[in-house]
Amino acid sequence: MTLLRGDALSAAFDHGSAAYDRLVAASPGYHAHLRRSARRLGLPAGGRGLRVLDLGCGTGASTAALLAAAPQARITGVDASAGMLDRAAAKSWPEGVDFVHAPVEELAGRLRSGSFDAVFAGYLFRNLADPDKALDLVRGLLAPDGRLAVHEYTLGGSPVHRAVWNTVCATVIQPAGRLTGDAGLYRHLRRSVIEFDTAPAFAGRLRRAGFRDVRVLPLPGWQTGITHTFVGVGERS
Repeated sequence: MTLLRGDALSAAFDHGSAAYDRLVAASPGYHAHLRRSARRLGLPAGGRGLRVLDLGCGTGASTAALLAAAPQARITGVDASAGMLDRAAAKSWPEGVDFVHAPVEELAGRLRSGSFDAVFAGYLFRNLADPDKALDLVRGLLAPDGRLAVHEYTLGGSPVHRAVWNTVCATVIQPAGRLTGDAGLYRHLRRSVIEFDTAPAFAGRLRRAGFRDVRVLPLPGWQTGITHTFVGVGERS
């Protein structure tokens, strides 16, 4: 199977959006881990006066996590899937939260350079055809010393981590995807993690993109060694 990219991946998420919230709610720790990663941005004063970009916001789970961590921040959620974004926008949000339908690759012409104090990206970079280009774009959207947090499936490098991921996919994730008619999307999920960077490799990618003070932070539960938070600080080029 070839990994889904671009319009094909957006279409798969459009179709999968109807069942997406139910499936992730059944995953132990899913929402708690997003909230932990959002807190790791370390936004002061509840985010008062800060603008935060939520890349790959999907149905709004990461947006809700950011609000829990920084309830006073202005948050812009972005996603390439119209179906996922429609479900996010239909939920109840406080003033200061808005959504933009666009692929990450097109944001440079739509959002002002240096206009965000922080960027959060949940489960995004392994789905991009050119993650390095996207990181350059993100760095350009950040204000000087702006903060980045990436919440991503990135295997720790041990054969055990790979084995656990494959077992969970084969016994839980892919069967659930077949039941909802989204088998292709969840096959993609499994392979996209296997073929993406390990956690140390992605940390290196962030440093090469110009982020400093990069740290790799673990998450608990069965996701230990499988899902990580990456935090860093950007400087505009």
